[in-house]
Amino acid sequence: MAERGRARTQGVAGTWPPREAARAGGFAPSGFSTWPSLIARLREWIRVEASAGRLLPWVPVAFGTGIAFYFTAEHEPVASVAAGVAIALCAATFLLRRQKVFPAAVMIAAVAAGFATATLRTLVITHGVLARPMYAVSLSGFVEARDIRERTDRFVLRVTQMESPRGGQVLERVRLSVRKGTAPDVGSFVELKARLQPPLAPLRPGSYDFSRDMFFQGIGASGFVTGAINTVEPPVSGGLSLRYAALMQALRDAIDGRIRTTLDGDKRAIATALLTGRRDAITTPVNDAMFISGLGHVLSISGYHMAVVAGVVFFAVRALLALIPALTVGYPIKKWAAAAALAAAAFYLLLSGAEVATQRSFFMTAVVLIAVLVDRRAVTFRTLAVSAMIVLTLAPEALVHPSFQMSFAATLGLVALVQIGMPRLFASPDNSTTAKVALWGGRELMTLTLASFVAGLATTPYAAFHFHRVTPYGVLANLAAMPVVSAVVMPAGMLGLVAMPFGLDGVFWRAMGWGIDWMIVVTEWVAALPGAIGRMAAFGIGPLIAASTGIILLALLRTPLRWFGAAILLSSVVWALAVPQPLILISGDGHNVGVRGRDGRLHLMRTAKDAFLVKEWLAADADPRPPGDTSLVEGVSCDDAGCVTEMPDGGLVALALRSDALADDCERAVLLVTARQTPSSCSPPVIDRERLRRQGTLALRRSRDGFAVEAIRPKGFDRPWSPAVAGDTESESSLTPRSARASPADATPSDADLQTEE
Repeated sequence: MAERGRARTQGVAGTWPPREAARAGGFAPSGFSTWPSLIARLREWIRVEASAGRLLPWVPVAFGTGIAFYFTAEHEPVASVAAGVAIALCAATFLLRRQKVFPAAVMIAAVAAGFATATLRTLVITHGVLARPMYAVSLSGFVEARDIRERTDRFVLRVTQMESPRGGQVLERVRLSVRKGTAPDVGSFVELKARLQPPLAPLRPGSYDFSRDMFFQGIGASGFVTGAINTVEPPVSGGLSLRYAALMQALRDAIDGRIRTTLDGDKRAIATALLTGRRDAITTPVNDAMFISGLGHVLSISGYHMAVVAGVVFFAVRALLALIPALTVGYPIKKWAAAAALAAAAFYLLLSGAEVATQRSFFMTAVVLIAVLVDRRAVTFRTLAVSAMIVLTLAPEALVHPSFQMSFAATLGLVALVQIGMPRLFASPDNSTTAKVALWGGRELMTLTLASFVAGLATTPYAAFHFHRVTPYGVLANLAAMPVVSAVVMPAGMLGLVAMPFGLDGVFWRAMGWGIDWMIVVTEWVAALPGAIGRMAAFGIGPLIAASTGIILLALLRTPLRWFGAAILLSSVVWALAVPQPLILISGDGHNVGVRGRDGRLHLMRTAKDAFLVKEWLAADADPRPPGDTSLVEGVSCDDAGCVTEMPDGGLVALALRSDALADDCERAVLLVTARQTPSSCSPPVIDRERLRRQGTLALRRSRDGFAVEAIRPKGFDRPWSPAVAGDTESESSLTPRSARASPADATPSDADLQTEE
């Protein structure tokens, strides 16, 4: 018996691991011994990514993150505190330069520096912003800029004197619209009367903030001229900056005038846009077709245009110098050509108006050409990082501008393609199939295809966020049009500029027109293809941040850690598609109310037509209907007293215009929008004029007790470009029926209690 028990014990001991071993391994199977090696590999990858020489491309990312934090603040930061923290962190980073924590310290210091730079930039340019409309305002000042548009002209006035019947604040600059052909010349001193409006606020929560854009341009109001514009002698000098602006405007007008003698219509407008940056004269159908087809980037002077200008000058000067053998042997003609290309790029920057995208392009091109001058590698992530730091330091507000985001995203993707993708793609023996294809131009075709695909993919999140559209056939349009633009249109335009002083420019404008004709044919053909219009509903800032993170990780990381970027990018797509759209939209003036009906589409109650507002609402809803579509008012019942429409759950939303309609609306509606004073017995939640004045456009979503409210100026928001309105602390982030709200308790004591205490 004892032997049998002993044998059984031995059998158990032979089957199960020793108790000590079991305790050491916990509940993990023995196969999990691969975890330590995986962790060690991850640590090795992280060590490689943080090694020497890999830190610089991440500095502008951290710097931009600090700027983004600044723009998300609810009120203006204290500049002295922000600057002090940044200086302290930069000093601490310098002291830690030989420590292991140095990379992390650099990133933290860069974030603080970006935040401080944006804060100081706002402090430097702070100016007055109009809060309420002003009528019959007398203005006098200098004309600083002028835009020639399709229907009206527009100019920016530097105000020297401002008078209004109601008095009020004085503005530094205003932007005014006038009848086409009546805009005064840049540099002239004018006197006029105008009607002014506050800068245009976002048209829906989360959309582009036009008032912020105008604030950083130094403009405090917009409006239009009433009556005649009188040009008079200025009482003081306008300064050197105004003389420069007038000189460049005169040069642009001269170029446009010469082009006008040969080309007309959209050909002339596009040629002028490519050379001077003025693209407002392009007709709406062609402009829309350009963006639908994915060729809209051609109209905005960016890295492509700057590269073509610098490249043509570089190779032309180098080829001419190479014709002289003495120069070829004894002198650095490559550097001379780079210097000439740099000068040409600088002139192109000044001629085109030096917009954000053009500045970025110039700095990128300048860094590349300077690298050639000092015998360094030109196209690298360091080049892009340096140009990004220059742009963000000089203009931190560029970070939130679509042109900066799309331009740098495309350039980041192209640099990653050049440094990572292209060497691997074409790294093969000369007798391989790749080499044979390259002999027939296949390599160039593949390079152009990949460049178009990568640039289009990198800019898709930003196009979807800002413009609510994607370009499914962008690669096709770029393959068909860009070779002609690069080989014909841009070189002909440059030769036309050179030949203008000699009167020999006509033939070059005609050649430019032939290439533009081909580009218009391609863009209209692609825009007419089935499914060419890719619409995307608004999805908020969260998915855009995730997509940006994924793109940056994919481009900058070298180890397999980059595939985390791909995972983040894919998750951002899922996130964007899953974002629910608001149930109700209410414009800031209360004249337009959009309510989602049973069909899932917006239906409008409106007392005033605002096509621009409705177009933005429909675009953000991925709705193809035009603003004048009759289906927008289907299911809406209107009379002189107001309008009523149904929500998907059958609840009624009312827009009351007269006091005699309030009794019925208060009884039947679940939400009331009105500028009238509502009775205290009105049970549904009310959106009144005072709330709209404080918070602007509202987006409402259903909640358990009523409605969740999202405003363009939420409670506590107070920034220089969107100052808080008195009383905004009373605004609520939710709306509930008045009957469901807790009423104040009656504080009157009973007679018995009073007698007892006495």
